[in-house]
Amino acid sequence: MRVLVIGSGGREHALLIGLKNDPSVTDLHVAPGNAGTSAIATNHAVDIVSGEAVVALARKIGADLVVIGPEVPLVAGVADTLREAGIATFGPSARAAQIEGSKAFAKDVMAAAGVRTAHAEVVDNPAHLDAALDRFGPTWVVKDDGLAAGKGVVVTTDRDVARDHAAECLESGHPVLLESFLDGPEVSLFCLVDGETVVPLLPAQDHKRVGDNDAGPNTGGMGAYTPLPWLPEGMTERIVDEVVKPVAAEMVKRGIPFSGLLYAGLAIGKDGPAVVEFNCRFGDPETQAVLALLKSPLGEALYATATGKLAELPPLEWQDGAAVTVVVAAENYPGKPRTGDVITGAEAEGVLHAGTARNADGQIVSAGGRVLAVVGTGADLAEARAQAYSRIEKVKLPGSHYRSDIGRKALEGQISI
Repeated sequence: MRVLVIGSGGREHALLIGLKNDPSVTDLHVAPGNAGTSAIATNHAVDIVSGEAVVALARKIGADLVVIGPEVPLVAGVADTLREAGIATFGPSARAAQIEGSKAFAKDVMAAAGVRTAHAEVVDNPAHLDAALDRFGPTWVVKDDGLAAGKGVVVTTDRDVARDHAAECLESGHPVLLESFLDGPEVSLFCLVDGETVVPLLPAQDHKRVGDNDAGPNTGGMGAYTPLPWLPEGMTERIVDEVVKPVAAEMVKRGIPFSGLLYAGLAIGKDGPAVVEFNCRFGDPETQAVLALLKSPLGEALYATATGKLAELPPLEWQDGAAVTVVVAAENYPGKPRTGDVITGAEAEGVLHAGTARNADGQIVSAGGRVLAVVGTGADLAEARAQAYSRIEKVKLPGSHYRSDIGRKALEGQISI
């Protein structure tokens, strides 16, 4: 099977590594890829938001399967163009991708499906903002209704900060979603979805804020771990039954069945799971940790989903133990990152590339905000953390920073529902 992966981040590098370990996958391509993916796949410079360009590349290399990593080409309808060309594609249609592309659409689907989520109001007129803000608090959750690469959300107890973020979104032409605050630890659950068939992967927890102890602004994600030792037994099945299956069924009912990876971001409170958000693709950096423990052939699972045969897939098998991924970010991230710095140790085992490129001398250099994701595995969370941080010490990037506490609260028993 020849597979083309669309995207350039750590998620795509993790997908490629997983696909390389599948004996049925004989040839790997990625567009555009990064400095790390070129070691295991052929990189192609293509406009990934152009369905026609992606179809042309898929035909040129004879791709049997195209796997779309990021949300932007999905929301833009690249999967639709590929399917119209008769190419098996892992990733939802543009209409189904609205589950991530429009927070308001997701809320409407959840309401119809009877899924627990935060109370929300959409504000699309600056004149209505102050009155709406008065109906929320003392913790305000303000979300950009469009795609914002994980950085469009502000959670704050400061009304002025909430108002400033909302006003900025409105000024850029985006409606704003105000939500009630959901208490409880967060869980990311990825599910392969093919119509009404749902197959969950391992639950993970992302660390969104830039600094240790959840200090500083939100980012695209600074690290993750799986599985979750504090999650009650049976909670994954409960999330599937109470959240993912009802949403998948509602999408089918609306004539826009979901095909691909549905990511449920949840808060687990005393009353059970409540949805914080949905994403229409694998999450980054959780993918790096989750796929590190997958024993089943990844290509087989993605192809079954893409071709409507997920119900026939054998149950997924997982390695025992735990996995931890820690993101190495460029200086000034999540602000405008410093780029172009030479990285040493970037080709070591467990080091996945995200924002990297090669300079004129062939050296690996930083080319984005989240530059690398370093993965460790072990018999338990302590071992996995130790391996991840041991590996990260060997990576050198001037001005870079990373969190030292990924998975620490779970390890020390500080997370409870």
